[in-house]
Amino acid sequence: QVQLVESGGGLAQAGGSLRLSCQASGSIFSANVMGWYRQAPGKERELVATITTFGGTIYATSARGRFTISRDNAKNTVYLQMNSLKPEDAAVYSCQLETAPNDYWGQGTQVTVSS
Repeated sequence: QVQLVESGGGLAQAGGSLRLSCQASGSIFSANVMGWYRQAPGKERELVATITTFGGTIYATSARGRFTISRDNAKNTVYLQMNSLKPEDAAVYSCQLETAPNDYWGQGTQVTVSS
């Protein structure tokens, strides 16, 4: 069983920063993809960024240049550094671990951005 625990959400002012963390525990295959997704009220869940075990990254257009995803493989932890936050970044951010053939999700952490 794999569990993902997120932390670091909260309230930030527009233009500010937040850092999200997600630690995975359990039986985790060494080669995997970890990522962050978000869902705002009334909207579908969307990709924010992903990172492979080997450091390959993918960013949503909205995140590129402002957000940085990174990971510590020894700790099975993925981070999302969010800078220059905008009100439209407000959402529940969820961590995902993809290790074929399964994928696992965290419970989500709320990010609120005040204008």
